[in-house]
Amino acid sequence: MSQRVQAQLQGRRALLLIGTAIAAAWAAPTLGQTTAAAEETGVAEIIVTATKSAQNLQDVPISIQALGTEKLEQLQVRAFNDYVKFLPSVSYQTNGPGTARIFFRGVSTGENANHSTSQPTVGIYLDEMPVTTITGPVDLHVYDMARVEALAGPQGTLYGAASMAGTIRMITNKPDTSGFAARFDVEGNKIDSGGFGGVIEGMVNVPINDKIALRVVGWYDRAAGYIDNIFNTRRYPSSGVTIDNRPFVKDNYNTVDTLGGRAALGIELDDDWTITPAIQVQQQRINGFFGQQSNLGSRQVSHYAPENAKDDWYQASLTVEGKIGNWDLTYAGGYMKRSTPADSDYSDYSYFYDALFGSGAYITDNAGNVINPSQRVLSRGKFNRQSHELRISSPQSERLRAIAGLFYQRQTHNIEENYVITNLADDLAVPGHPDNIWLTKQKRIDRDYAAFAEVSFDVTDAVTLTGGARLYRYDNTLVGFFGFGAGFSSGTGEARCFTPRVVIVPGSPCTNLNAQTARTDVLFKANATWKVTDDHLLYATFSQGFRPGGINRRGGLNPFRADTLDNFEFGFKTSWLDNMLRINGAIYQQNWRDIQFSALGLNGLTIVTNAGNARIRGFEYDIQLVPTKGLTLATGGSFNDSKLVTNFCATPGLSATCTDAGNSVLAPIGTRLPITPRFKANALVRYEFDAGKDMTAHVQAAYVYEGARTGDLRTAIRAITGDFAAYGTFDVSTGVRNDKWSAEFYVTNLFDSGGITQRSVQCSETVCGDPDGETASGGIFYNYIIRPRTFGLKFGYSF
Repeated sequence: MSQRVQAQLQGRRALLLIGTAIAAAWAAPTLGQTTAAAEETGVAEIIVTATKSAQNLQDVPISIQALGTEKLEQLQVRAFNDYVKFLPSVSYQTNGPGTARIFFRGVSTGENANHSTSQPTVGIYLDEMPVTTITGPVDLHVYDMARVEALAGPQGTLYGAASMAGTIRMITNKPDTSGFAARFDVEGNKIDSGGFGGVIEGMVNVPINDKIALRVVGWYDRAAGYIDNIFNTRRYPSSGVTIDNRPFVKDNYNTVDTLGGRAALGIELDDDWTITPAIQVQQQRINGFFGQQSNLGSRQVSHYAPENAKDDWYQASLTVEGKIGNWDLTYAGGYMKRSTPADSDYSDYSYFYDALFGSGAYITDNAGNVINPSQRVLSRGKFNRQSHELRISSPQSERLRAIAGLFYQRQTHNIEENYVITNLADDLAVPGHPDNIWLTKQKRIDRDYAAFAEVSFDVTDAVTLTGGARLYRYDNTLVGFFGFGAGFSSGTGEARCFTPRVVIVPGSPCTNLNAQTARTDVLFKANATWKVTDDHLLYATFSQGFRPGGINRRGGLNPFRADTLDNFEFGFKTSWLDNMLRINGAIYQQNWRDIQFSALGLNGLTIVTNAGNARIRGFEYDIQLVPTKGLTLATGGSFNDSKLVTNFCATPGLSATCTDAGNSVLAPIGTRLPITPRFKANALVRYEFDAGKDMTAHVQAAYVYEGARTGDLRTAIRAITGDFAAYGTFDVSTGVRNDKWSAEFYVTNLFDSGGITQRSVQCSETVCGDPDGETASGGIFYNYIIRPRTFGLKFGYSF
């Protein structure tokens, strides 16, 4: 049975179960009384700070989806993957914890997030501070969160470079001087045909006096494994060397242990000024590999080297809020440090280069004997960032109001990648690095400066006009060494070092890269809002976003330019039937210019080109209905038609038809942008009812549908890699609670759909995907699937 047919059957079963749940929920009032908590009907109000001021979500004239504290708990949200699936405008790829690539509204080319290439198109914030690093966001554990806000479309005016396509904001619960509060939650879970996991979480809020309070949160999460590293052998063609992976065979070996905590101190200096210092720390121990191998069975790989990683980070921040006269002043600053050492198998690269080019015959030890040419990668990346924002805003009650500010950010990435072959001859290794066939030792610094302002004017009590601008400058540098030693290659690496020979980055043998790219420009925003009634709002918006340009390491390639996104949007926010029904939506066109496209090239070296222009047309909706006490029905979805409007040429910047001598069309006009679905949707049914003895019971069902996606922008490569089939996931839960404790049983991915979110290869698709290589299926690819069916039991207690 094909994956497409399976997805259709799962969707029908899910819709049938949801329909049954709705019917049961409508009948349920005759079976029991609704709870006191459900005595008031209507969709709950959510206060958001997306525009850097507190507003009712229904009054904010942008497309925003918000998941509050209760909803995050109800949807079993613990990590990034959990909440993103319930955001219809958002798609993602990940090959394990801390590697997510996020996309809003179809703005994607399938970036590989290499350390030396493009920045992300989506920014993630923890309160006022960005937690998106150069290669992507940290995998923050979600607990004691007030809400998660997803801002769709360019947010460049207020949020800058990291928010070209959208922004996700995670807002924590703040220290509270009104009283003591504490809670702990424990969970045990089991993956079907996988391992056991569990979660321990807790929080405490302690008022120190009537002006100072401390809030501390902690967690430990053991994520069970579900990928098996099975026994296999590999024979290298040119040398006849045969290896096996017996020492590394293990079932369910992709486990993750996450330990972390957060502390915030709220200090009210007087009636007008508060300061909130905070620190968050998290450590992850990541074992194994998270993809399933294309030429093996489900949830199986055969890897030949130890695979493990760490992702340790902390972020210290300070927020100061006060008043100067009747104007609000806010400073938000912080420092983040992240370390991501990782060891991984890279023997596919070794095998396919040997099979195609006979490279294994040249891999010898000091005695000249041919040795096992298998490579493994020892990555030792370190990252730090500081950011500062100072902004001032006029009273929001005034007819004319404004917000303005200054922003500075500096990100540094110390890049170290060791490609190791055990017992490699010294004259083949990179000097000073025994056994290293290839070394990347670089320092990347990305600097951002900005001044921004937005002004709003109430033309009438019902009509408001807003204009904004952001003057920005980026200044990015990349310096250091990458490549082979001179004894192995006369054309790359050490052979390309500058003369006179100089070491700029400590630990490198010399320097063959020292480049800079910078640009100053301005972004604009315009909005018109019409408050038709207290319950109905219409808006029209033009907004812009950008992503900084950067540096190509390979000689002869120019730096890649900044890409920009223009958004034309019409939206509405409406409440009906005394707020029992809420319908929000938006339609839009986005014009994406100078698209940054990154891909693996020769020797597995990533290059970035500006692939032309694209157009995205789409709509999104969010509907919530509370038809009777205790019953909530919700659905949301998005549709995106994203395609190239210019040819993607092998050598951009020449003729638009790619007909120059030596040029070719990699993707023609009309090619669909990859990785993101045309349609994504979710549906939720939840019913709460009185279970007696001051207890509330609930049943819940949630379904998420992810449409089919194309695998690559380039026509020829897409034919090799293939596409991604549509899939659906169905989650169910039931439980009871009272004012003190709660208990819940849940099943996620009930039908074990096996949906694929990403596909990877260790070297360029034309090499590691070679149909004449190791497998008859056309090389070795890795498919990263969603978490398999999981059963869980949770218990919580509040003090």
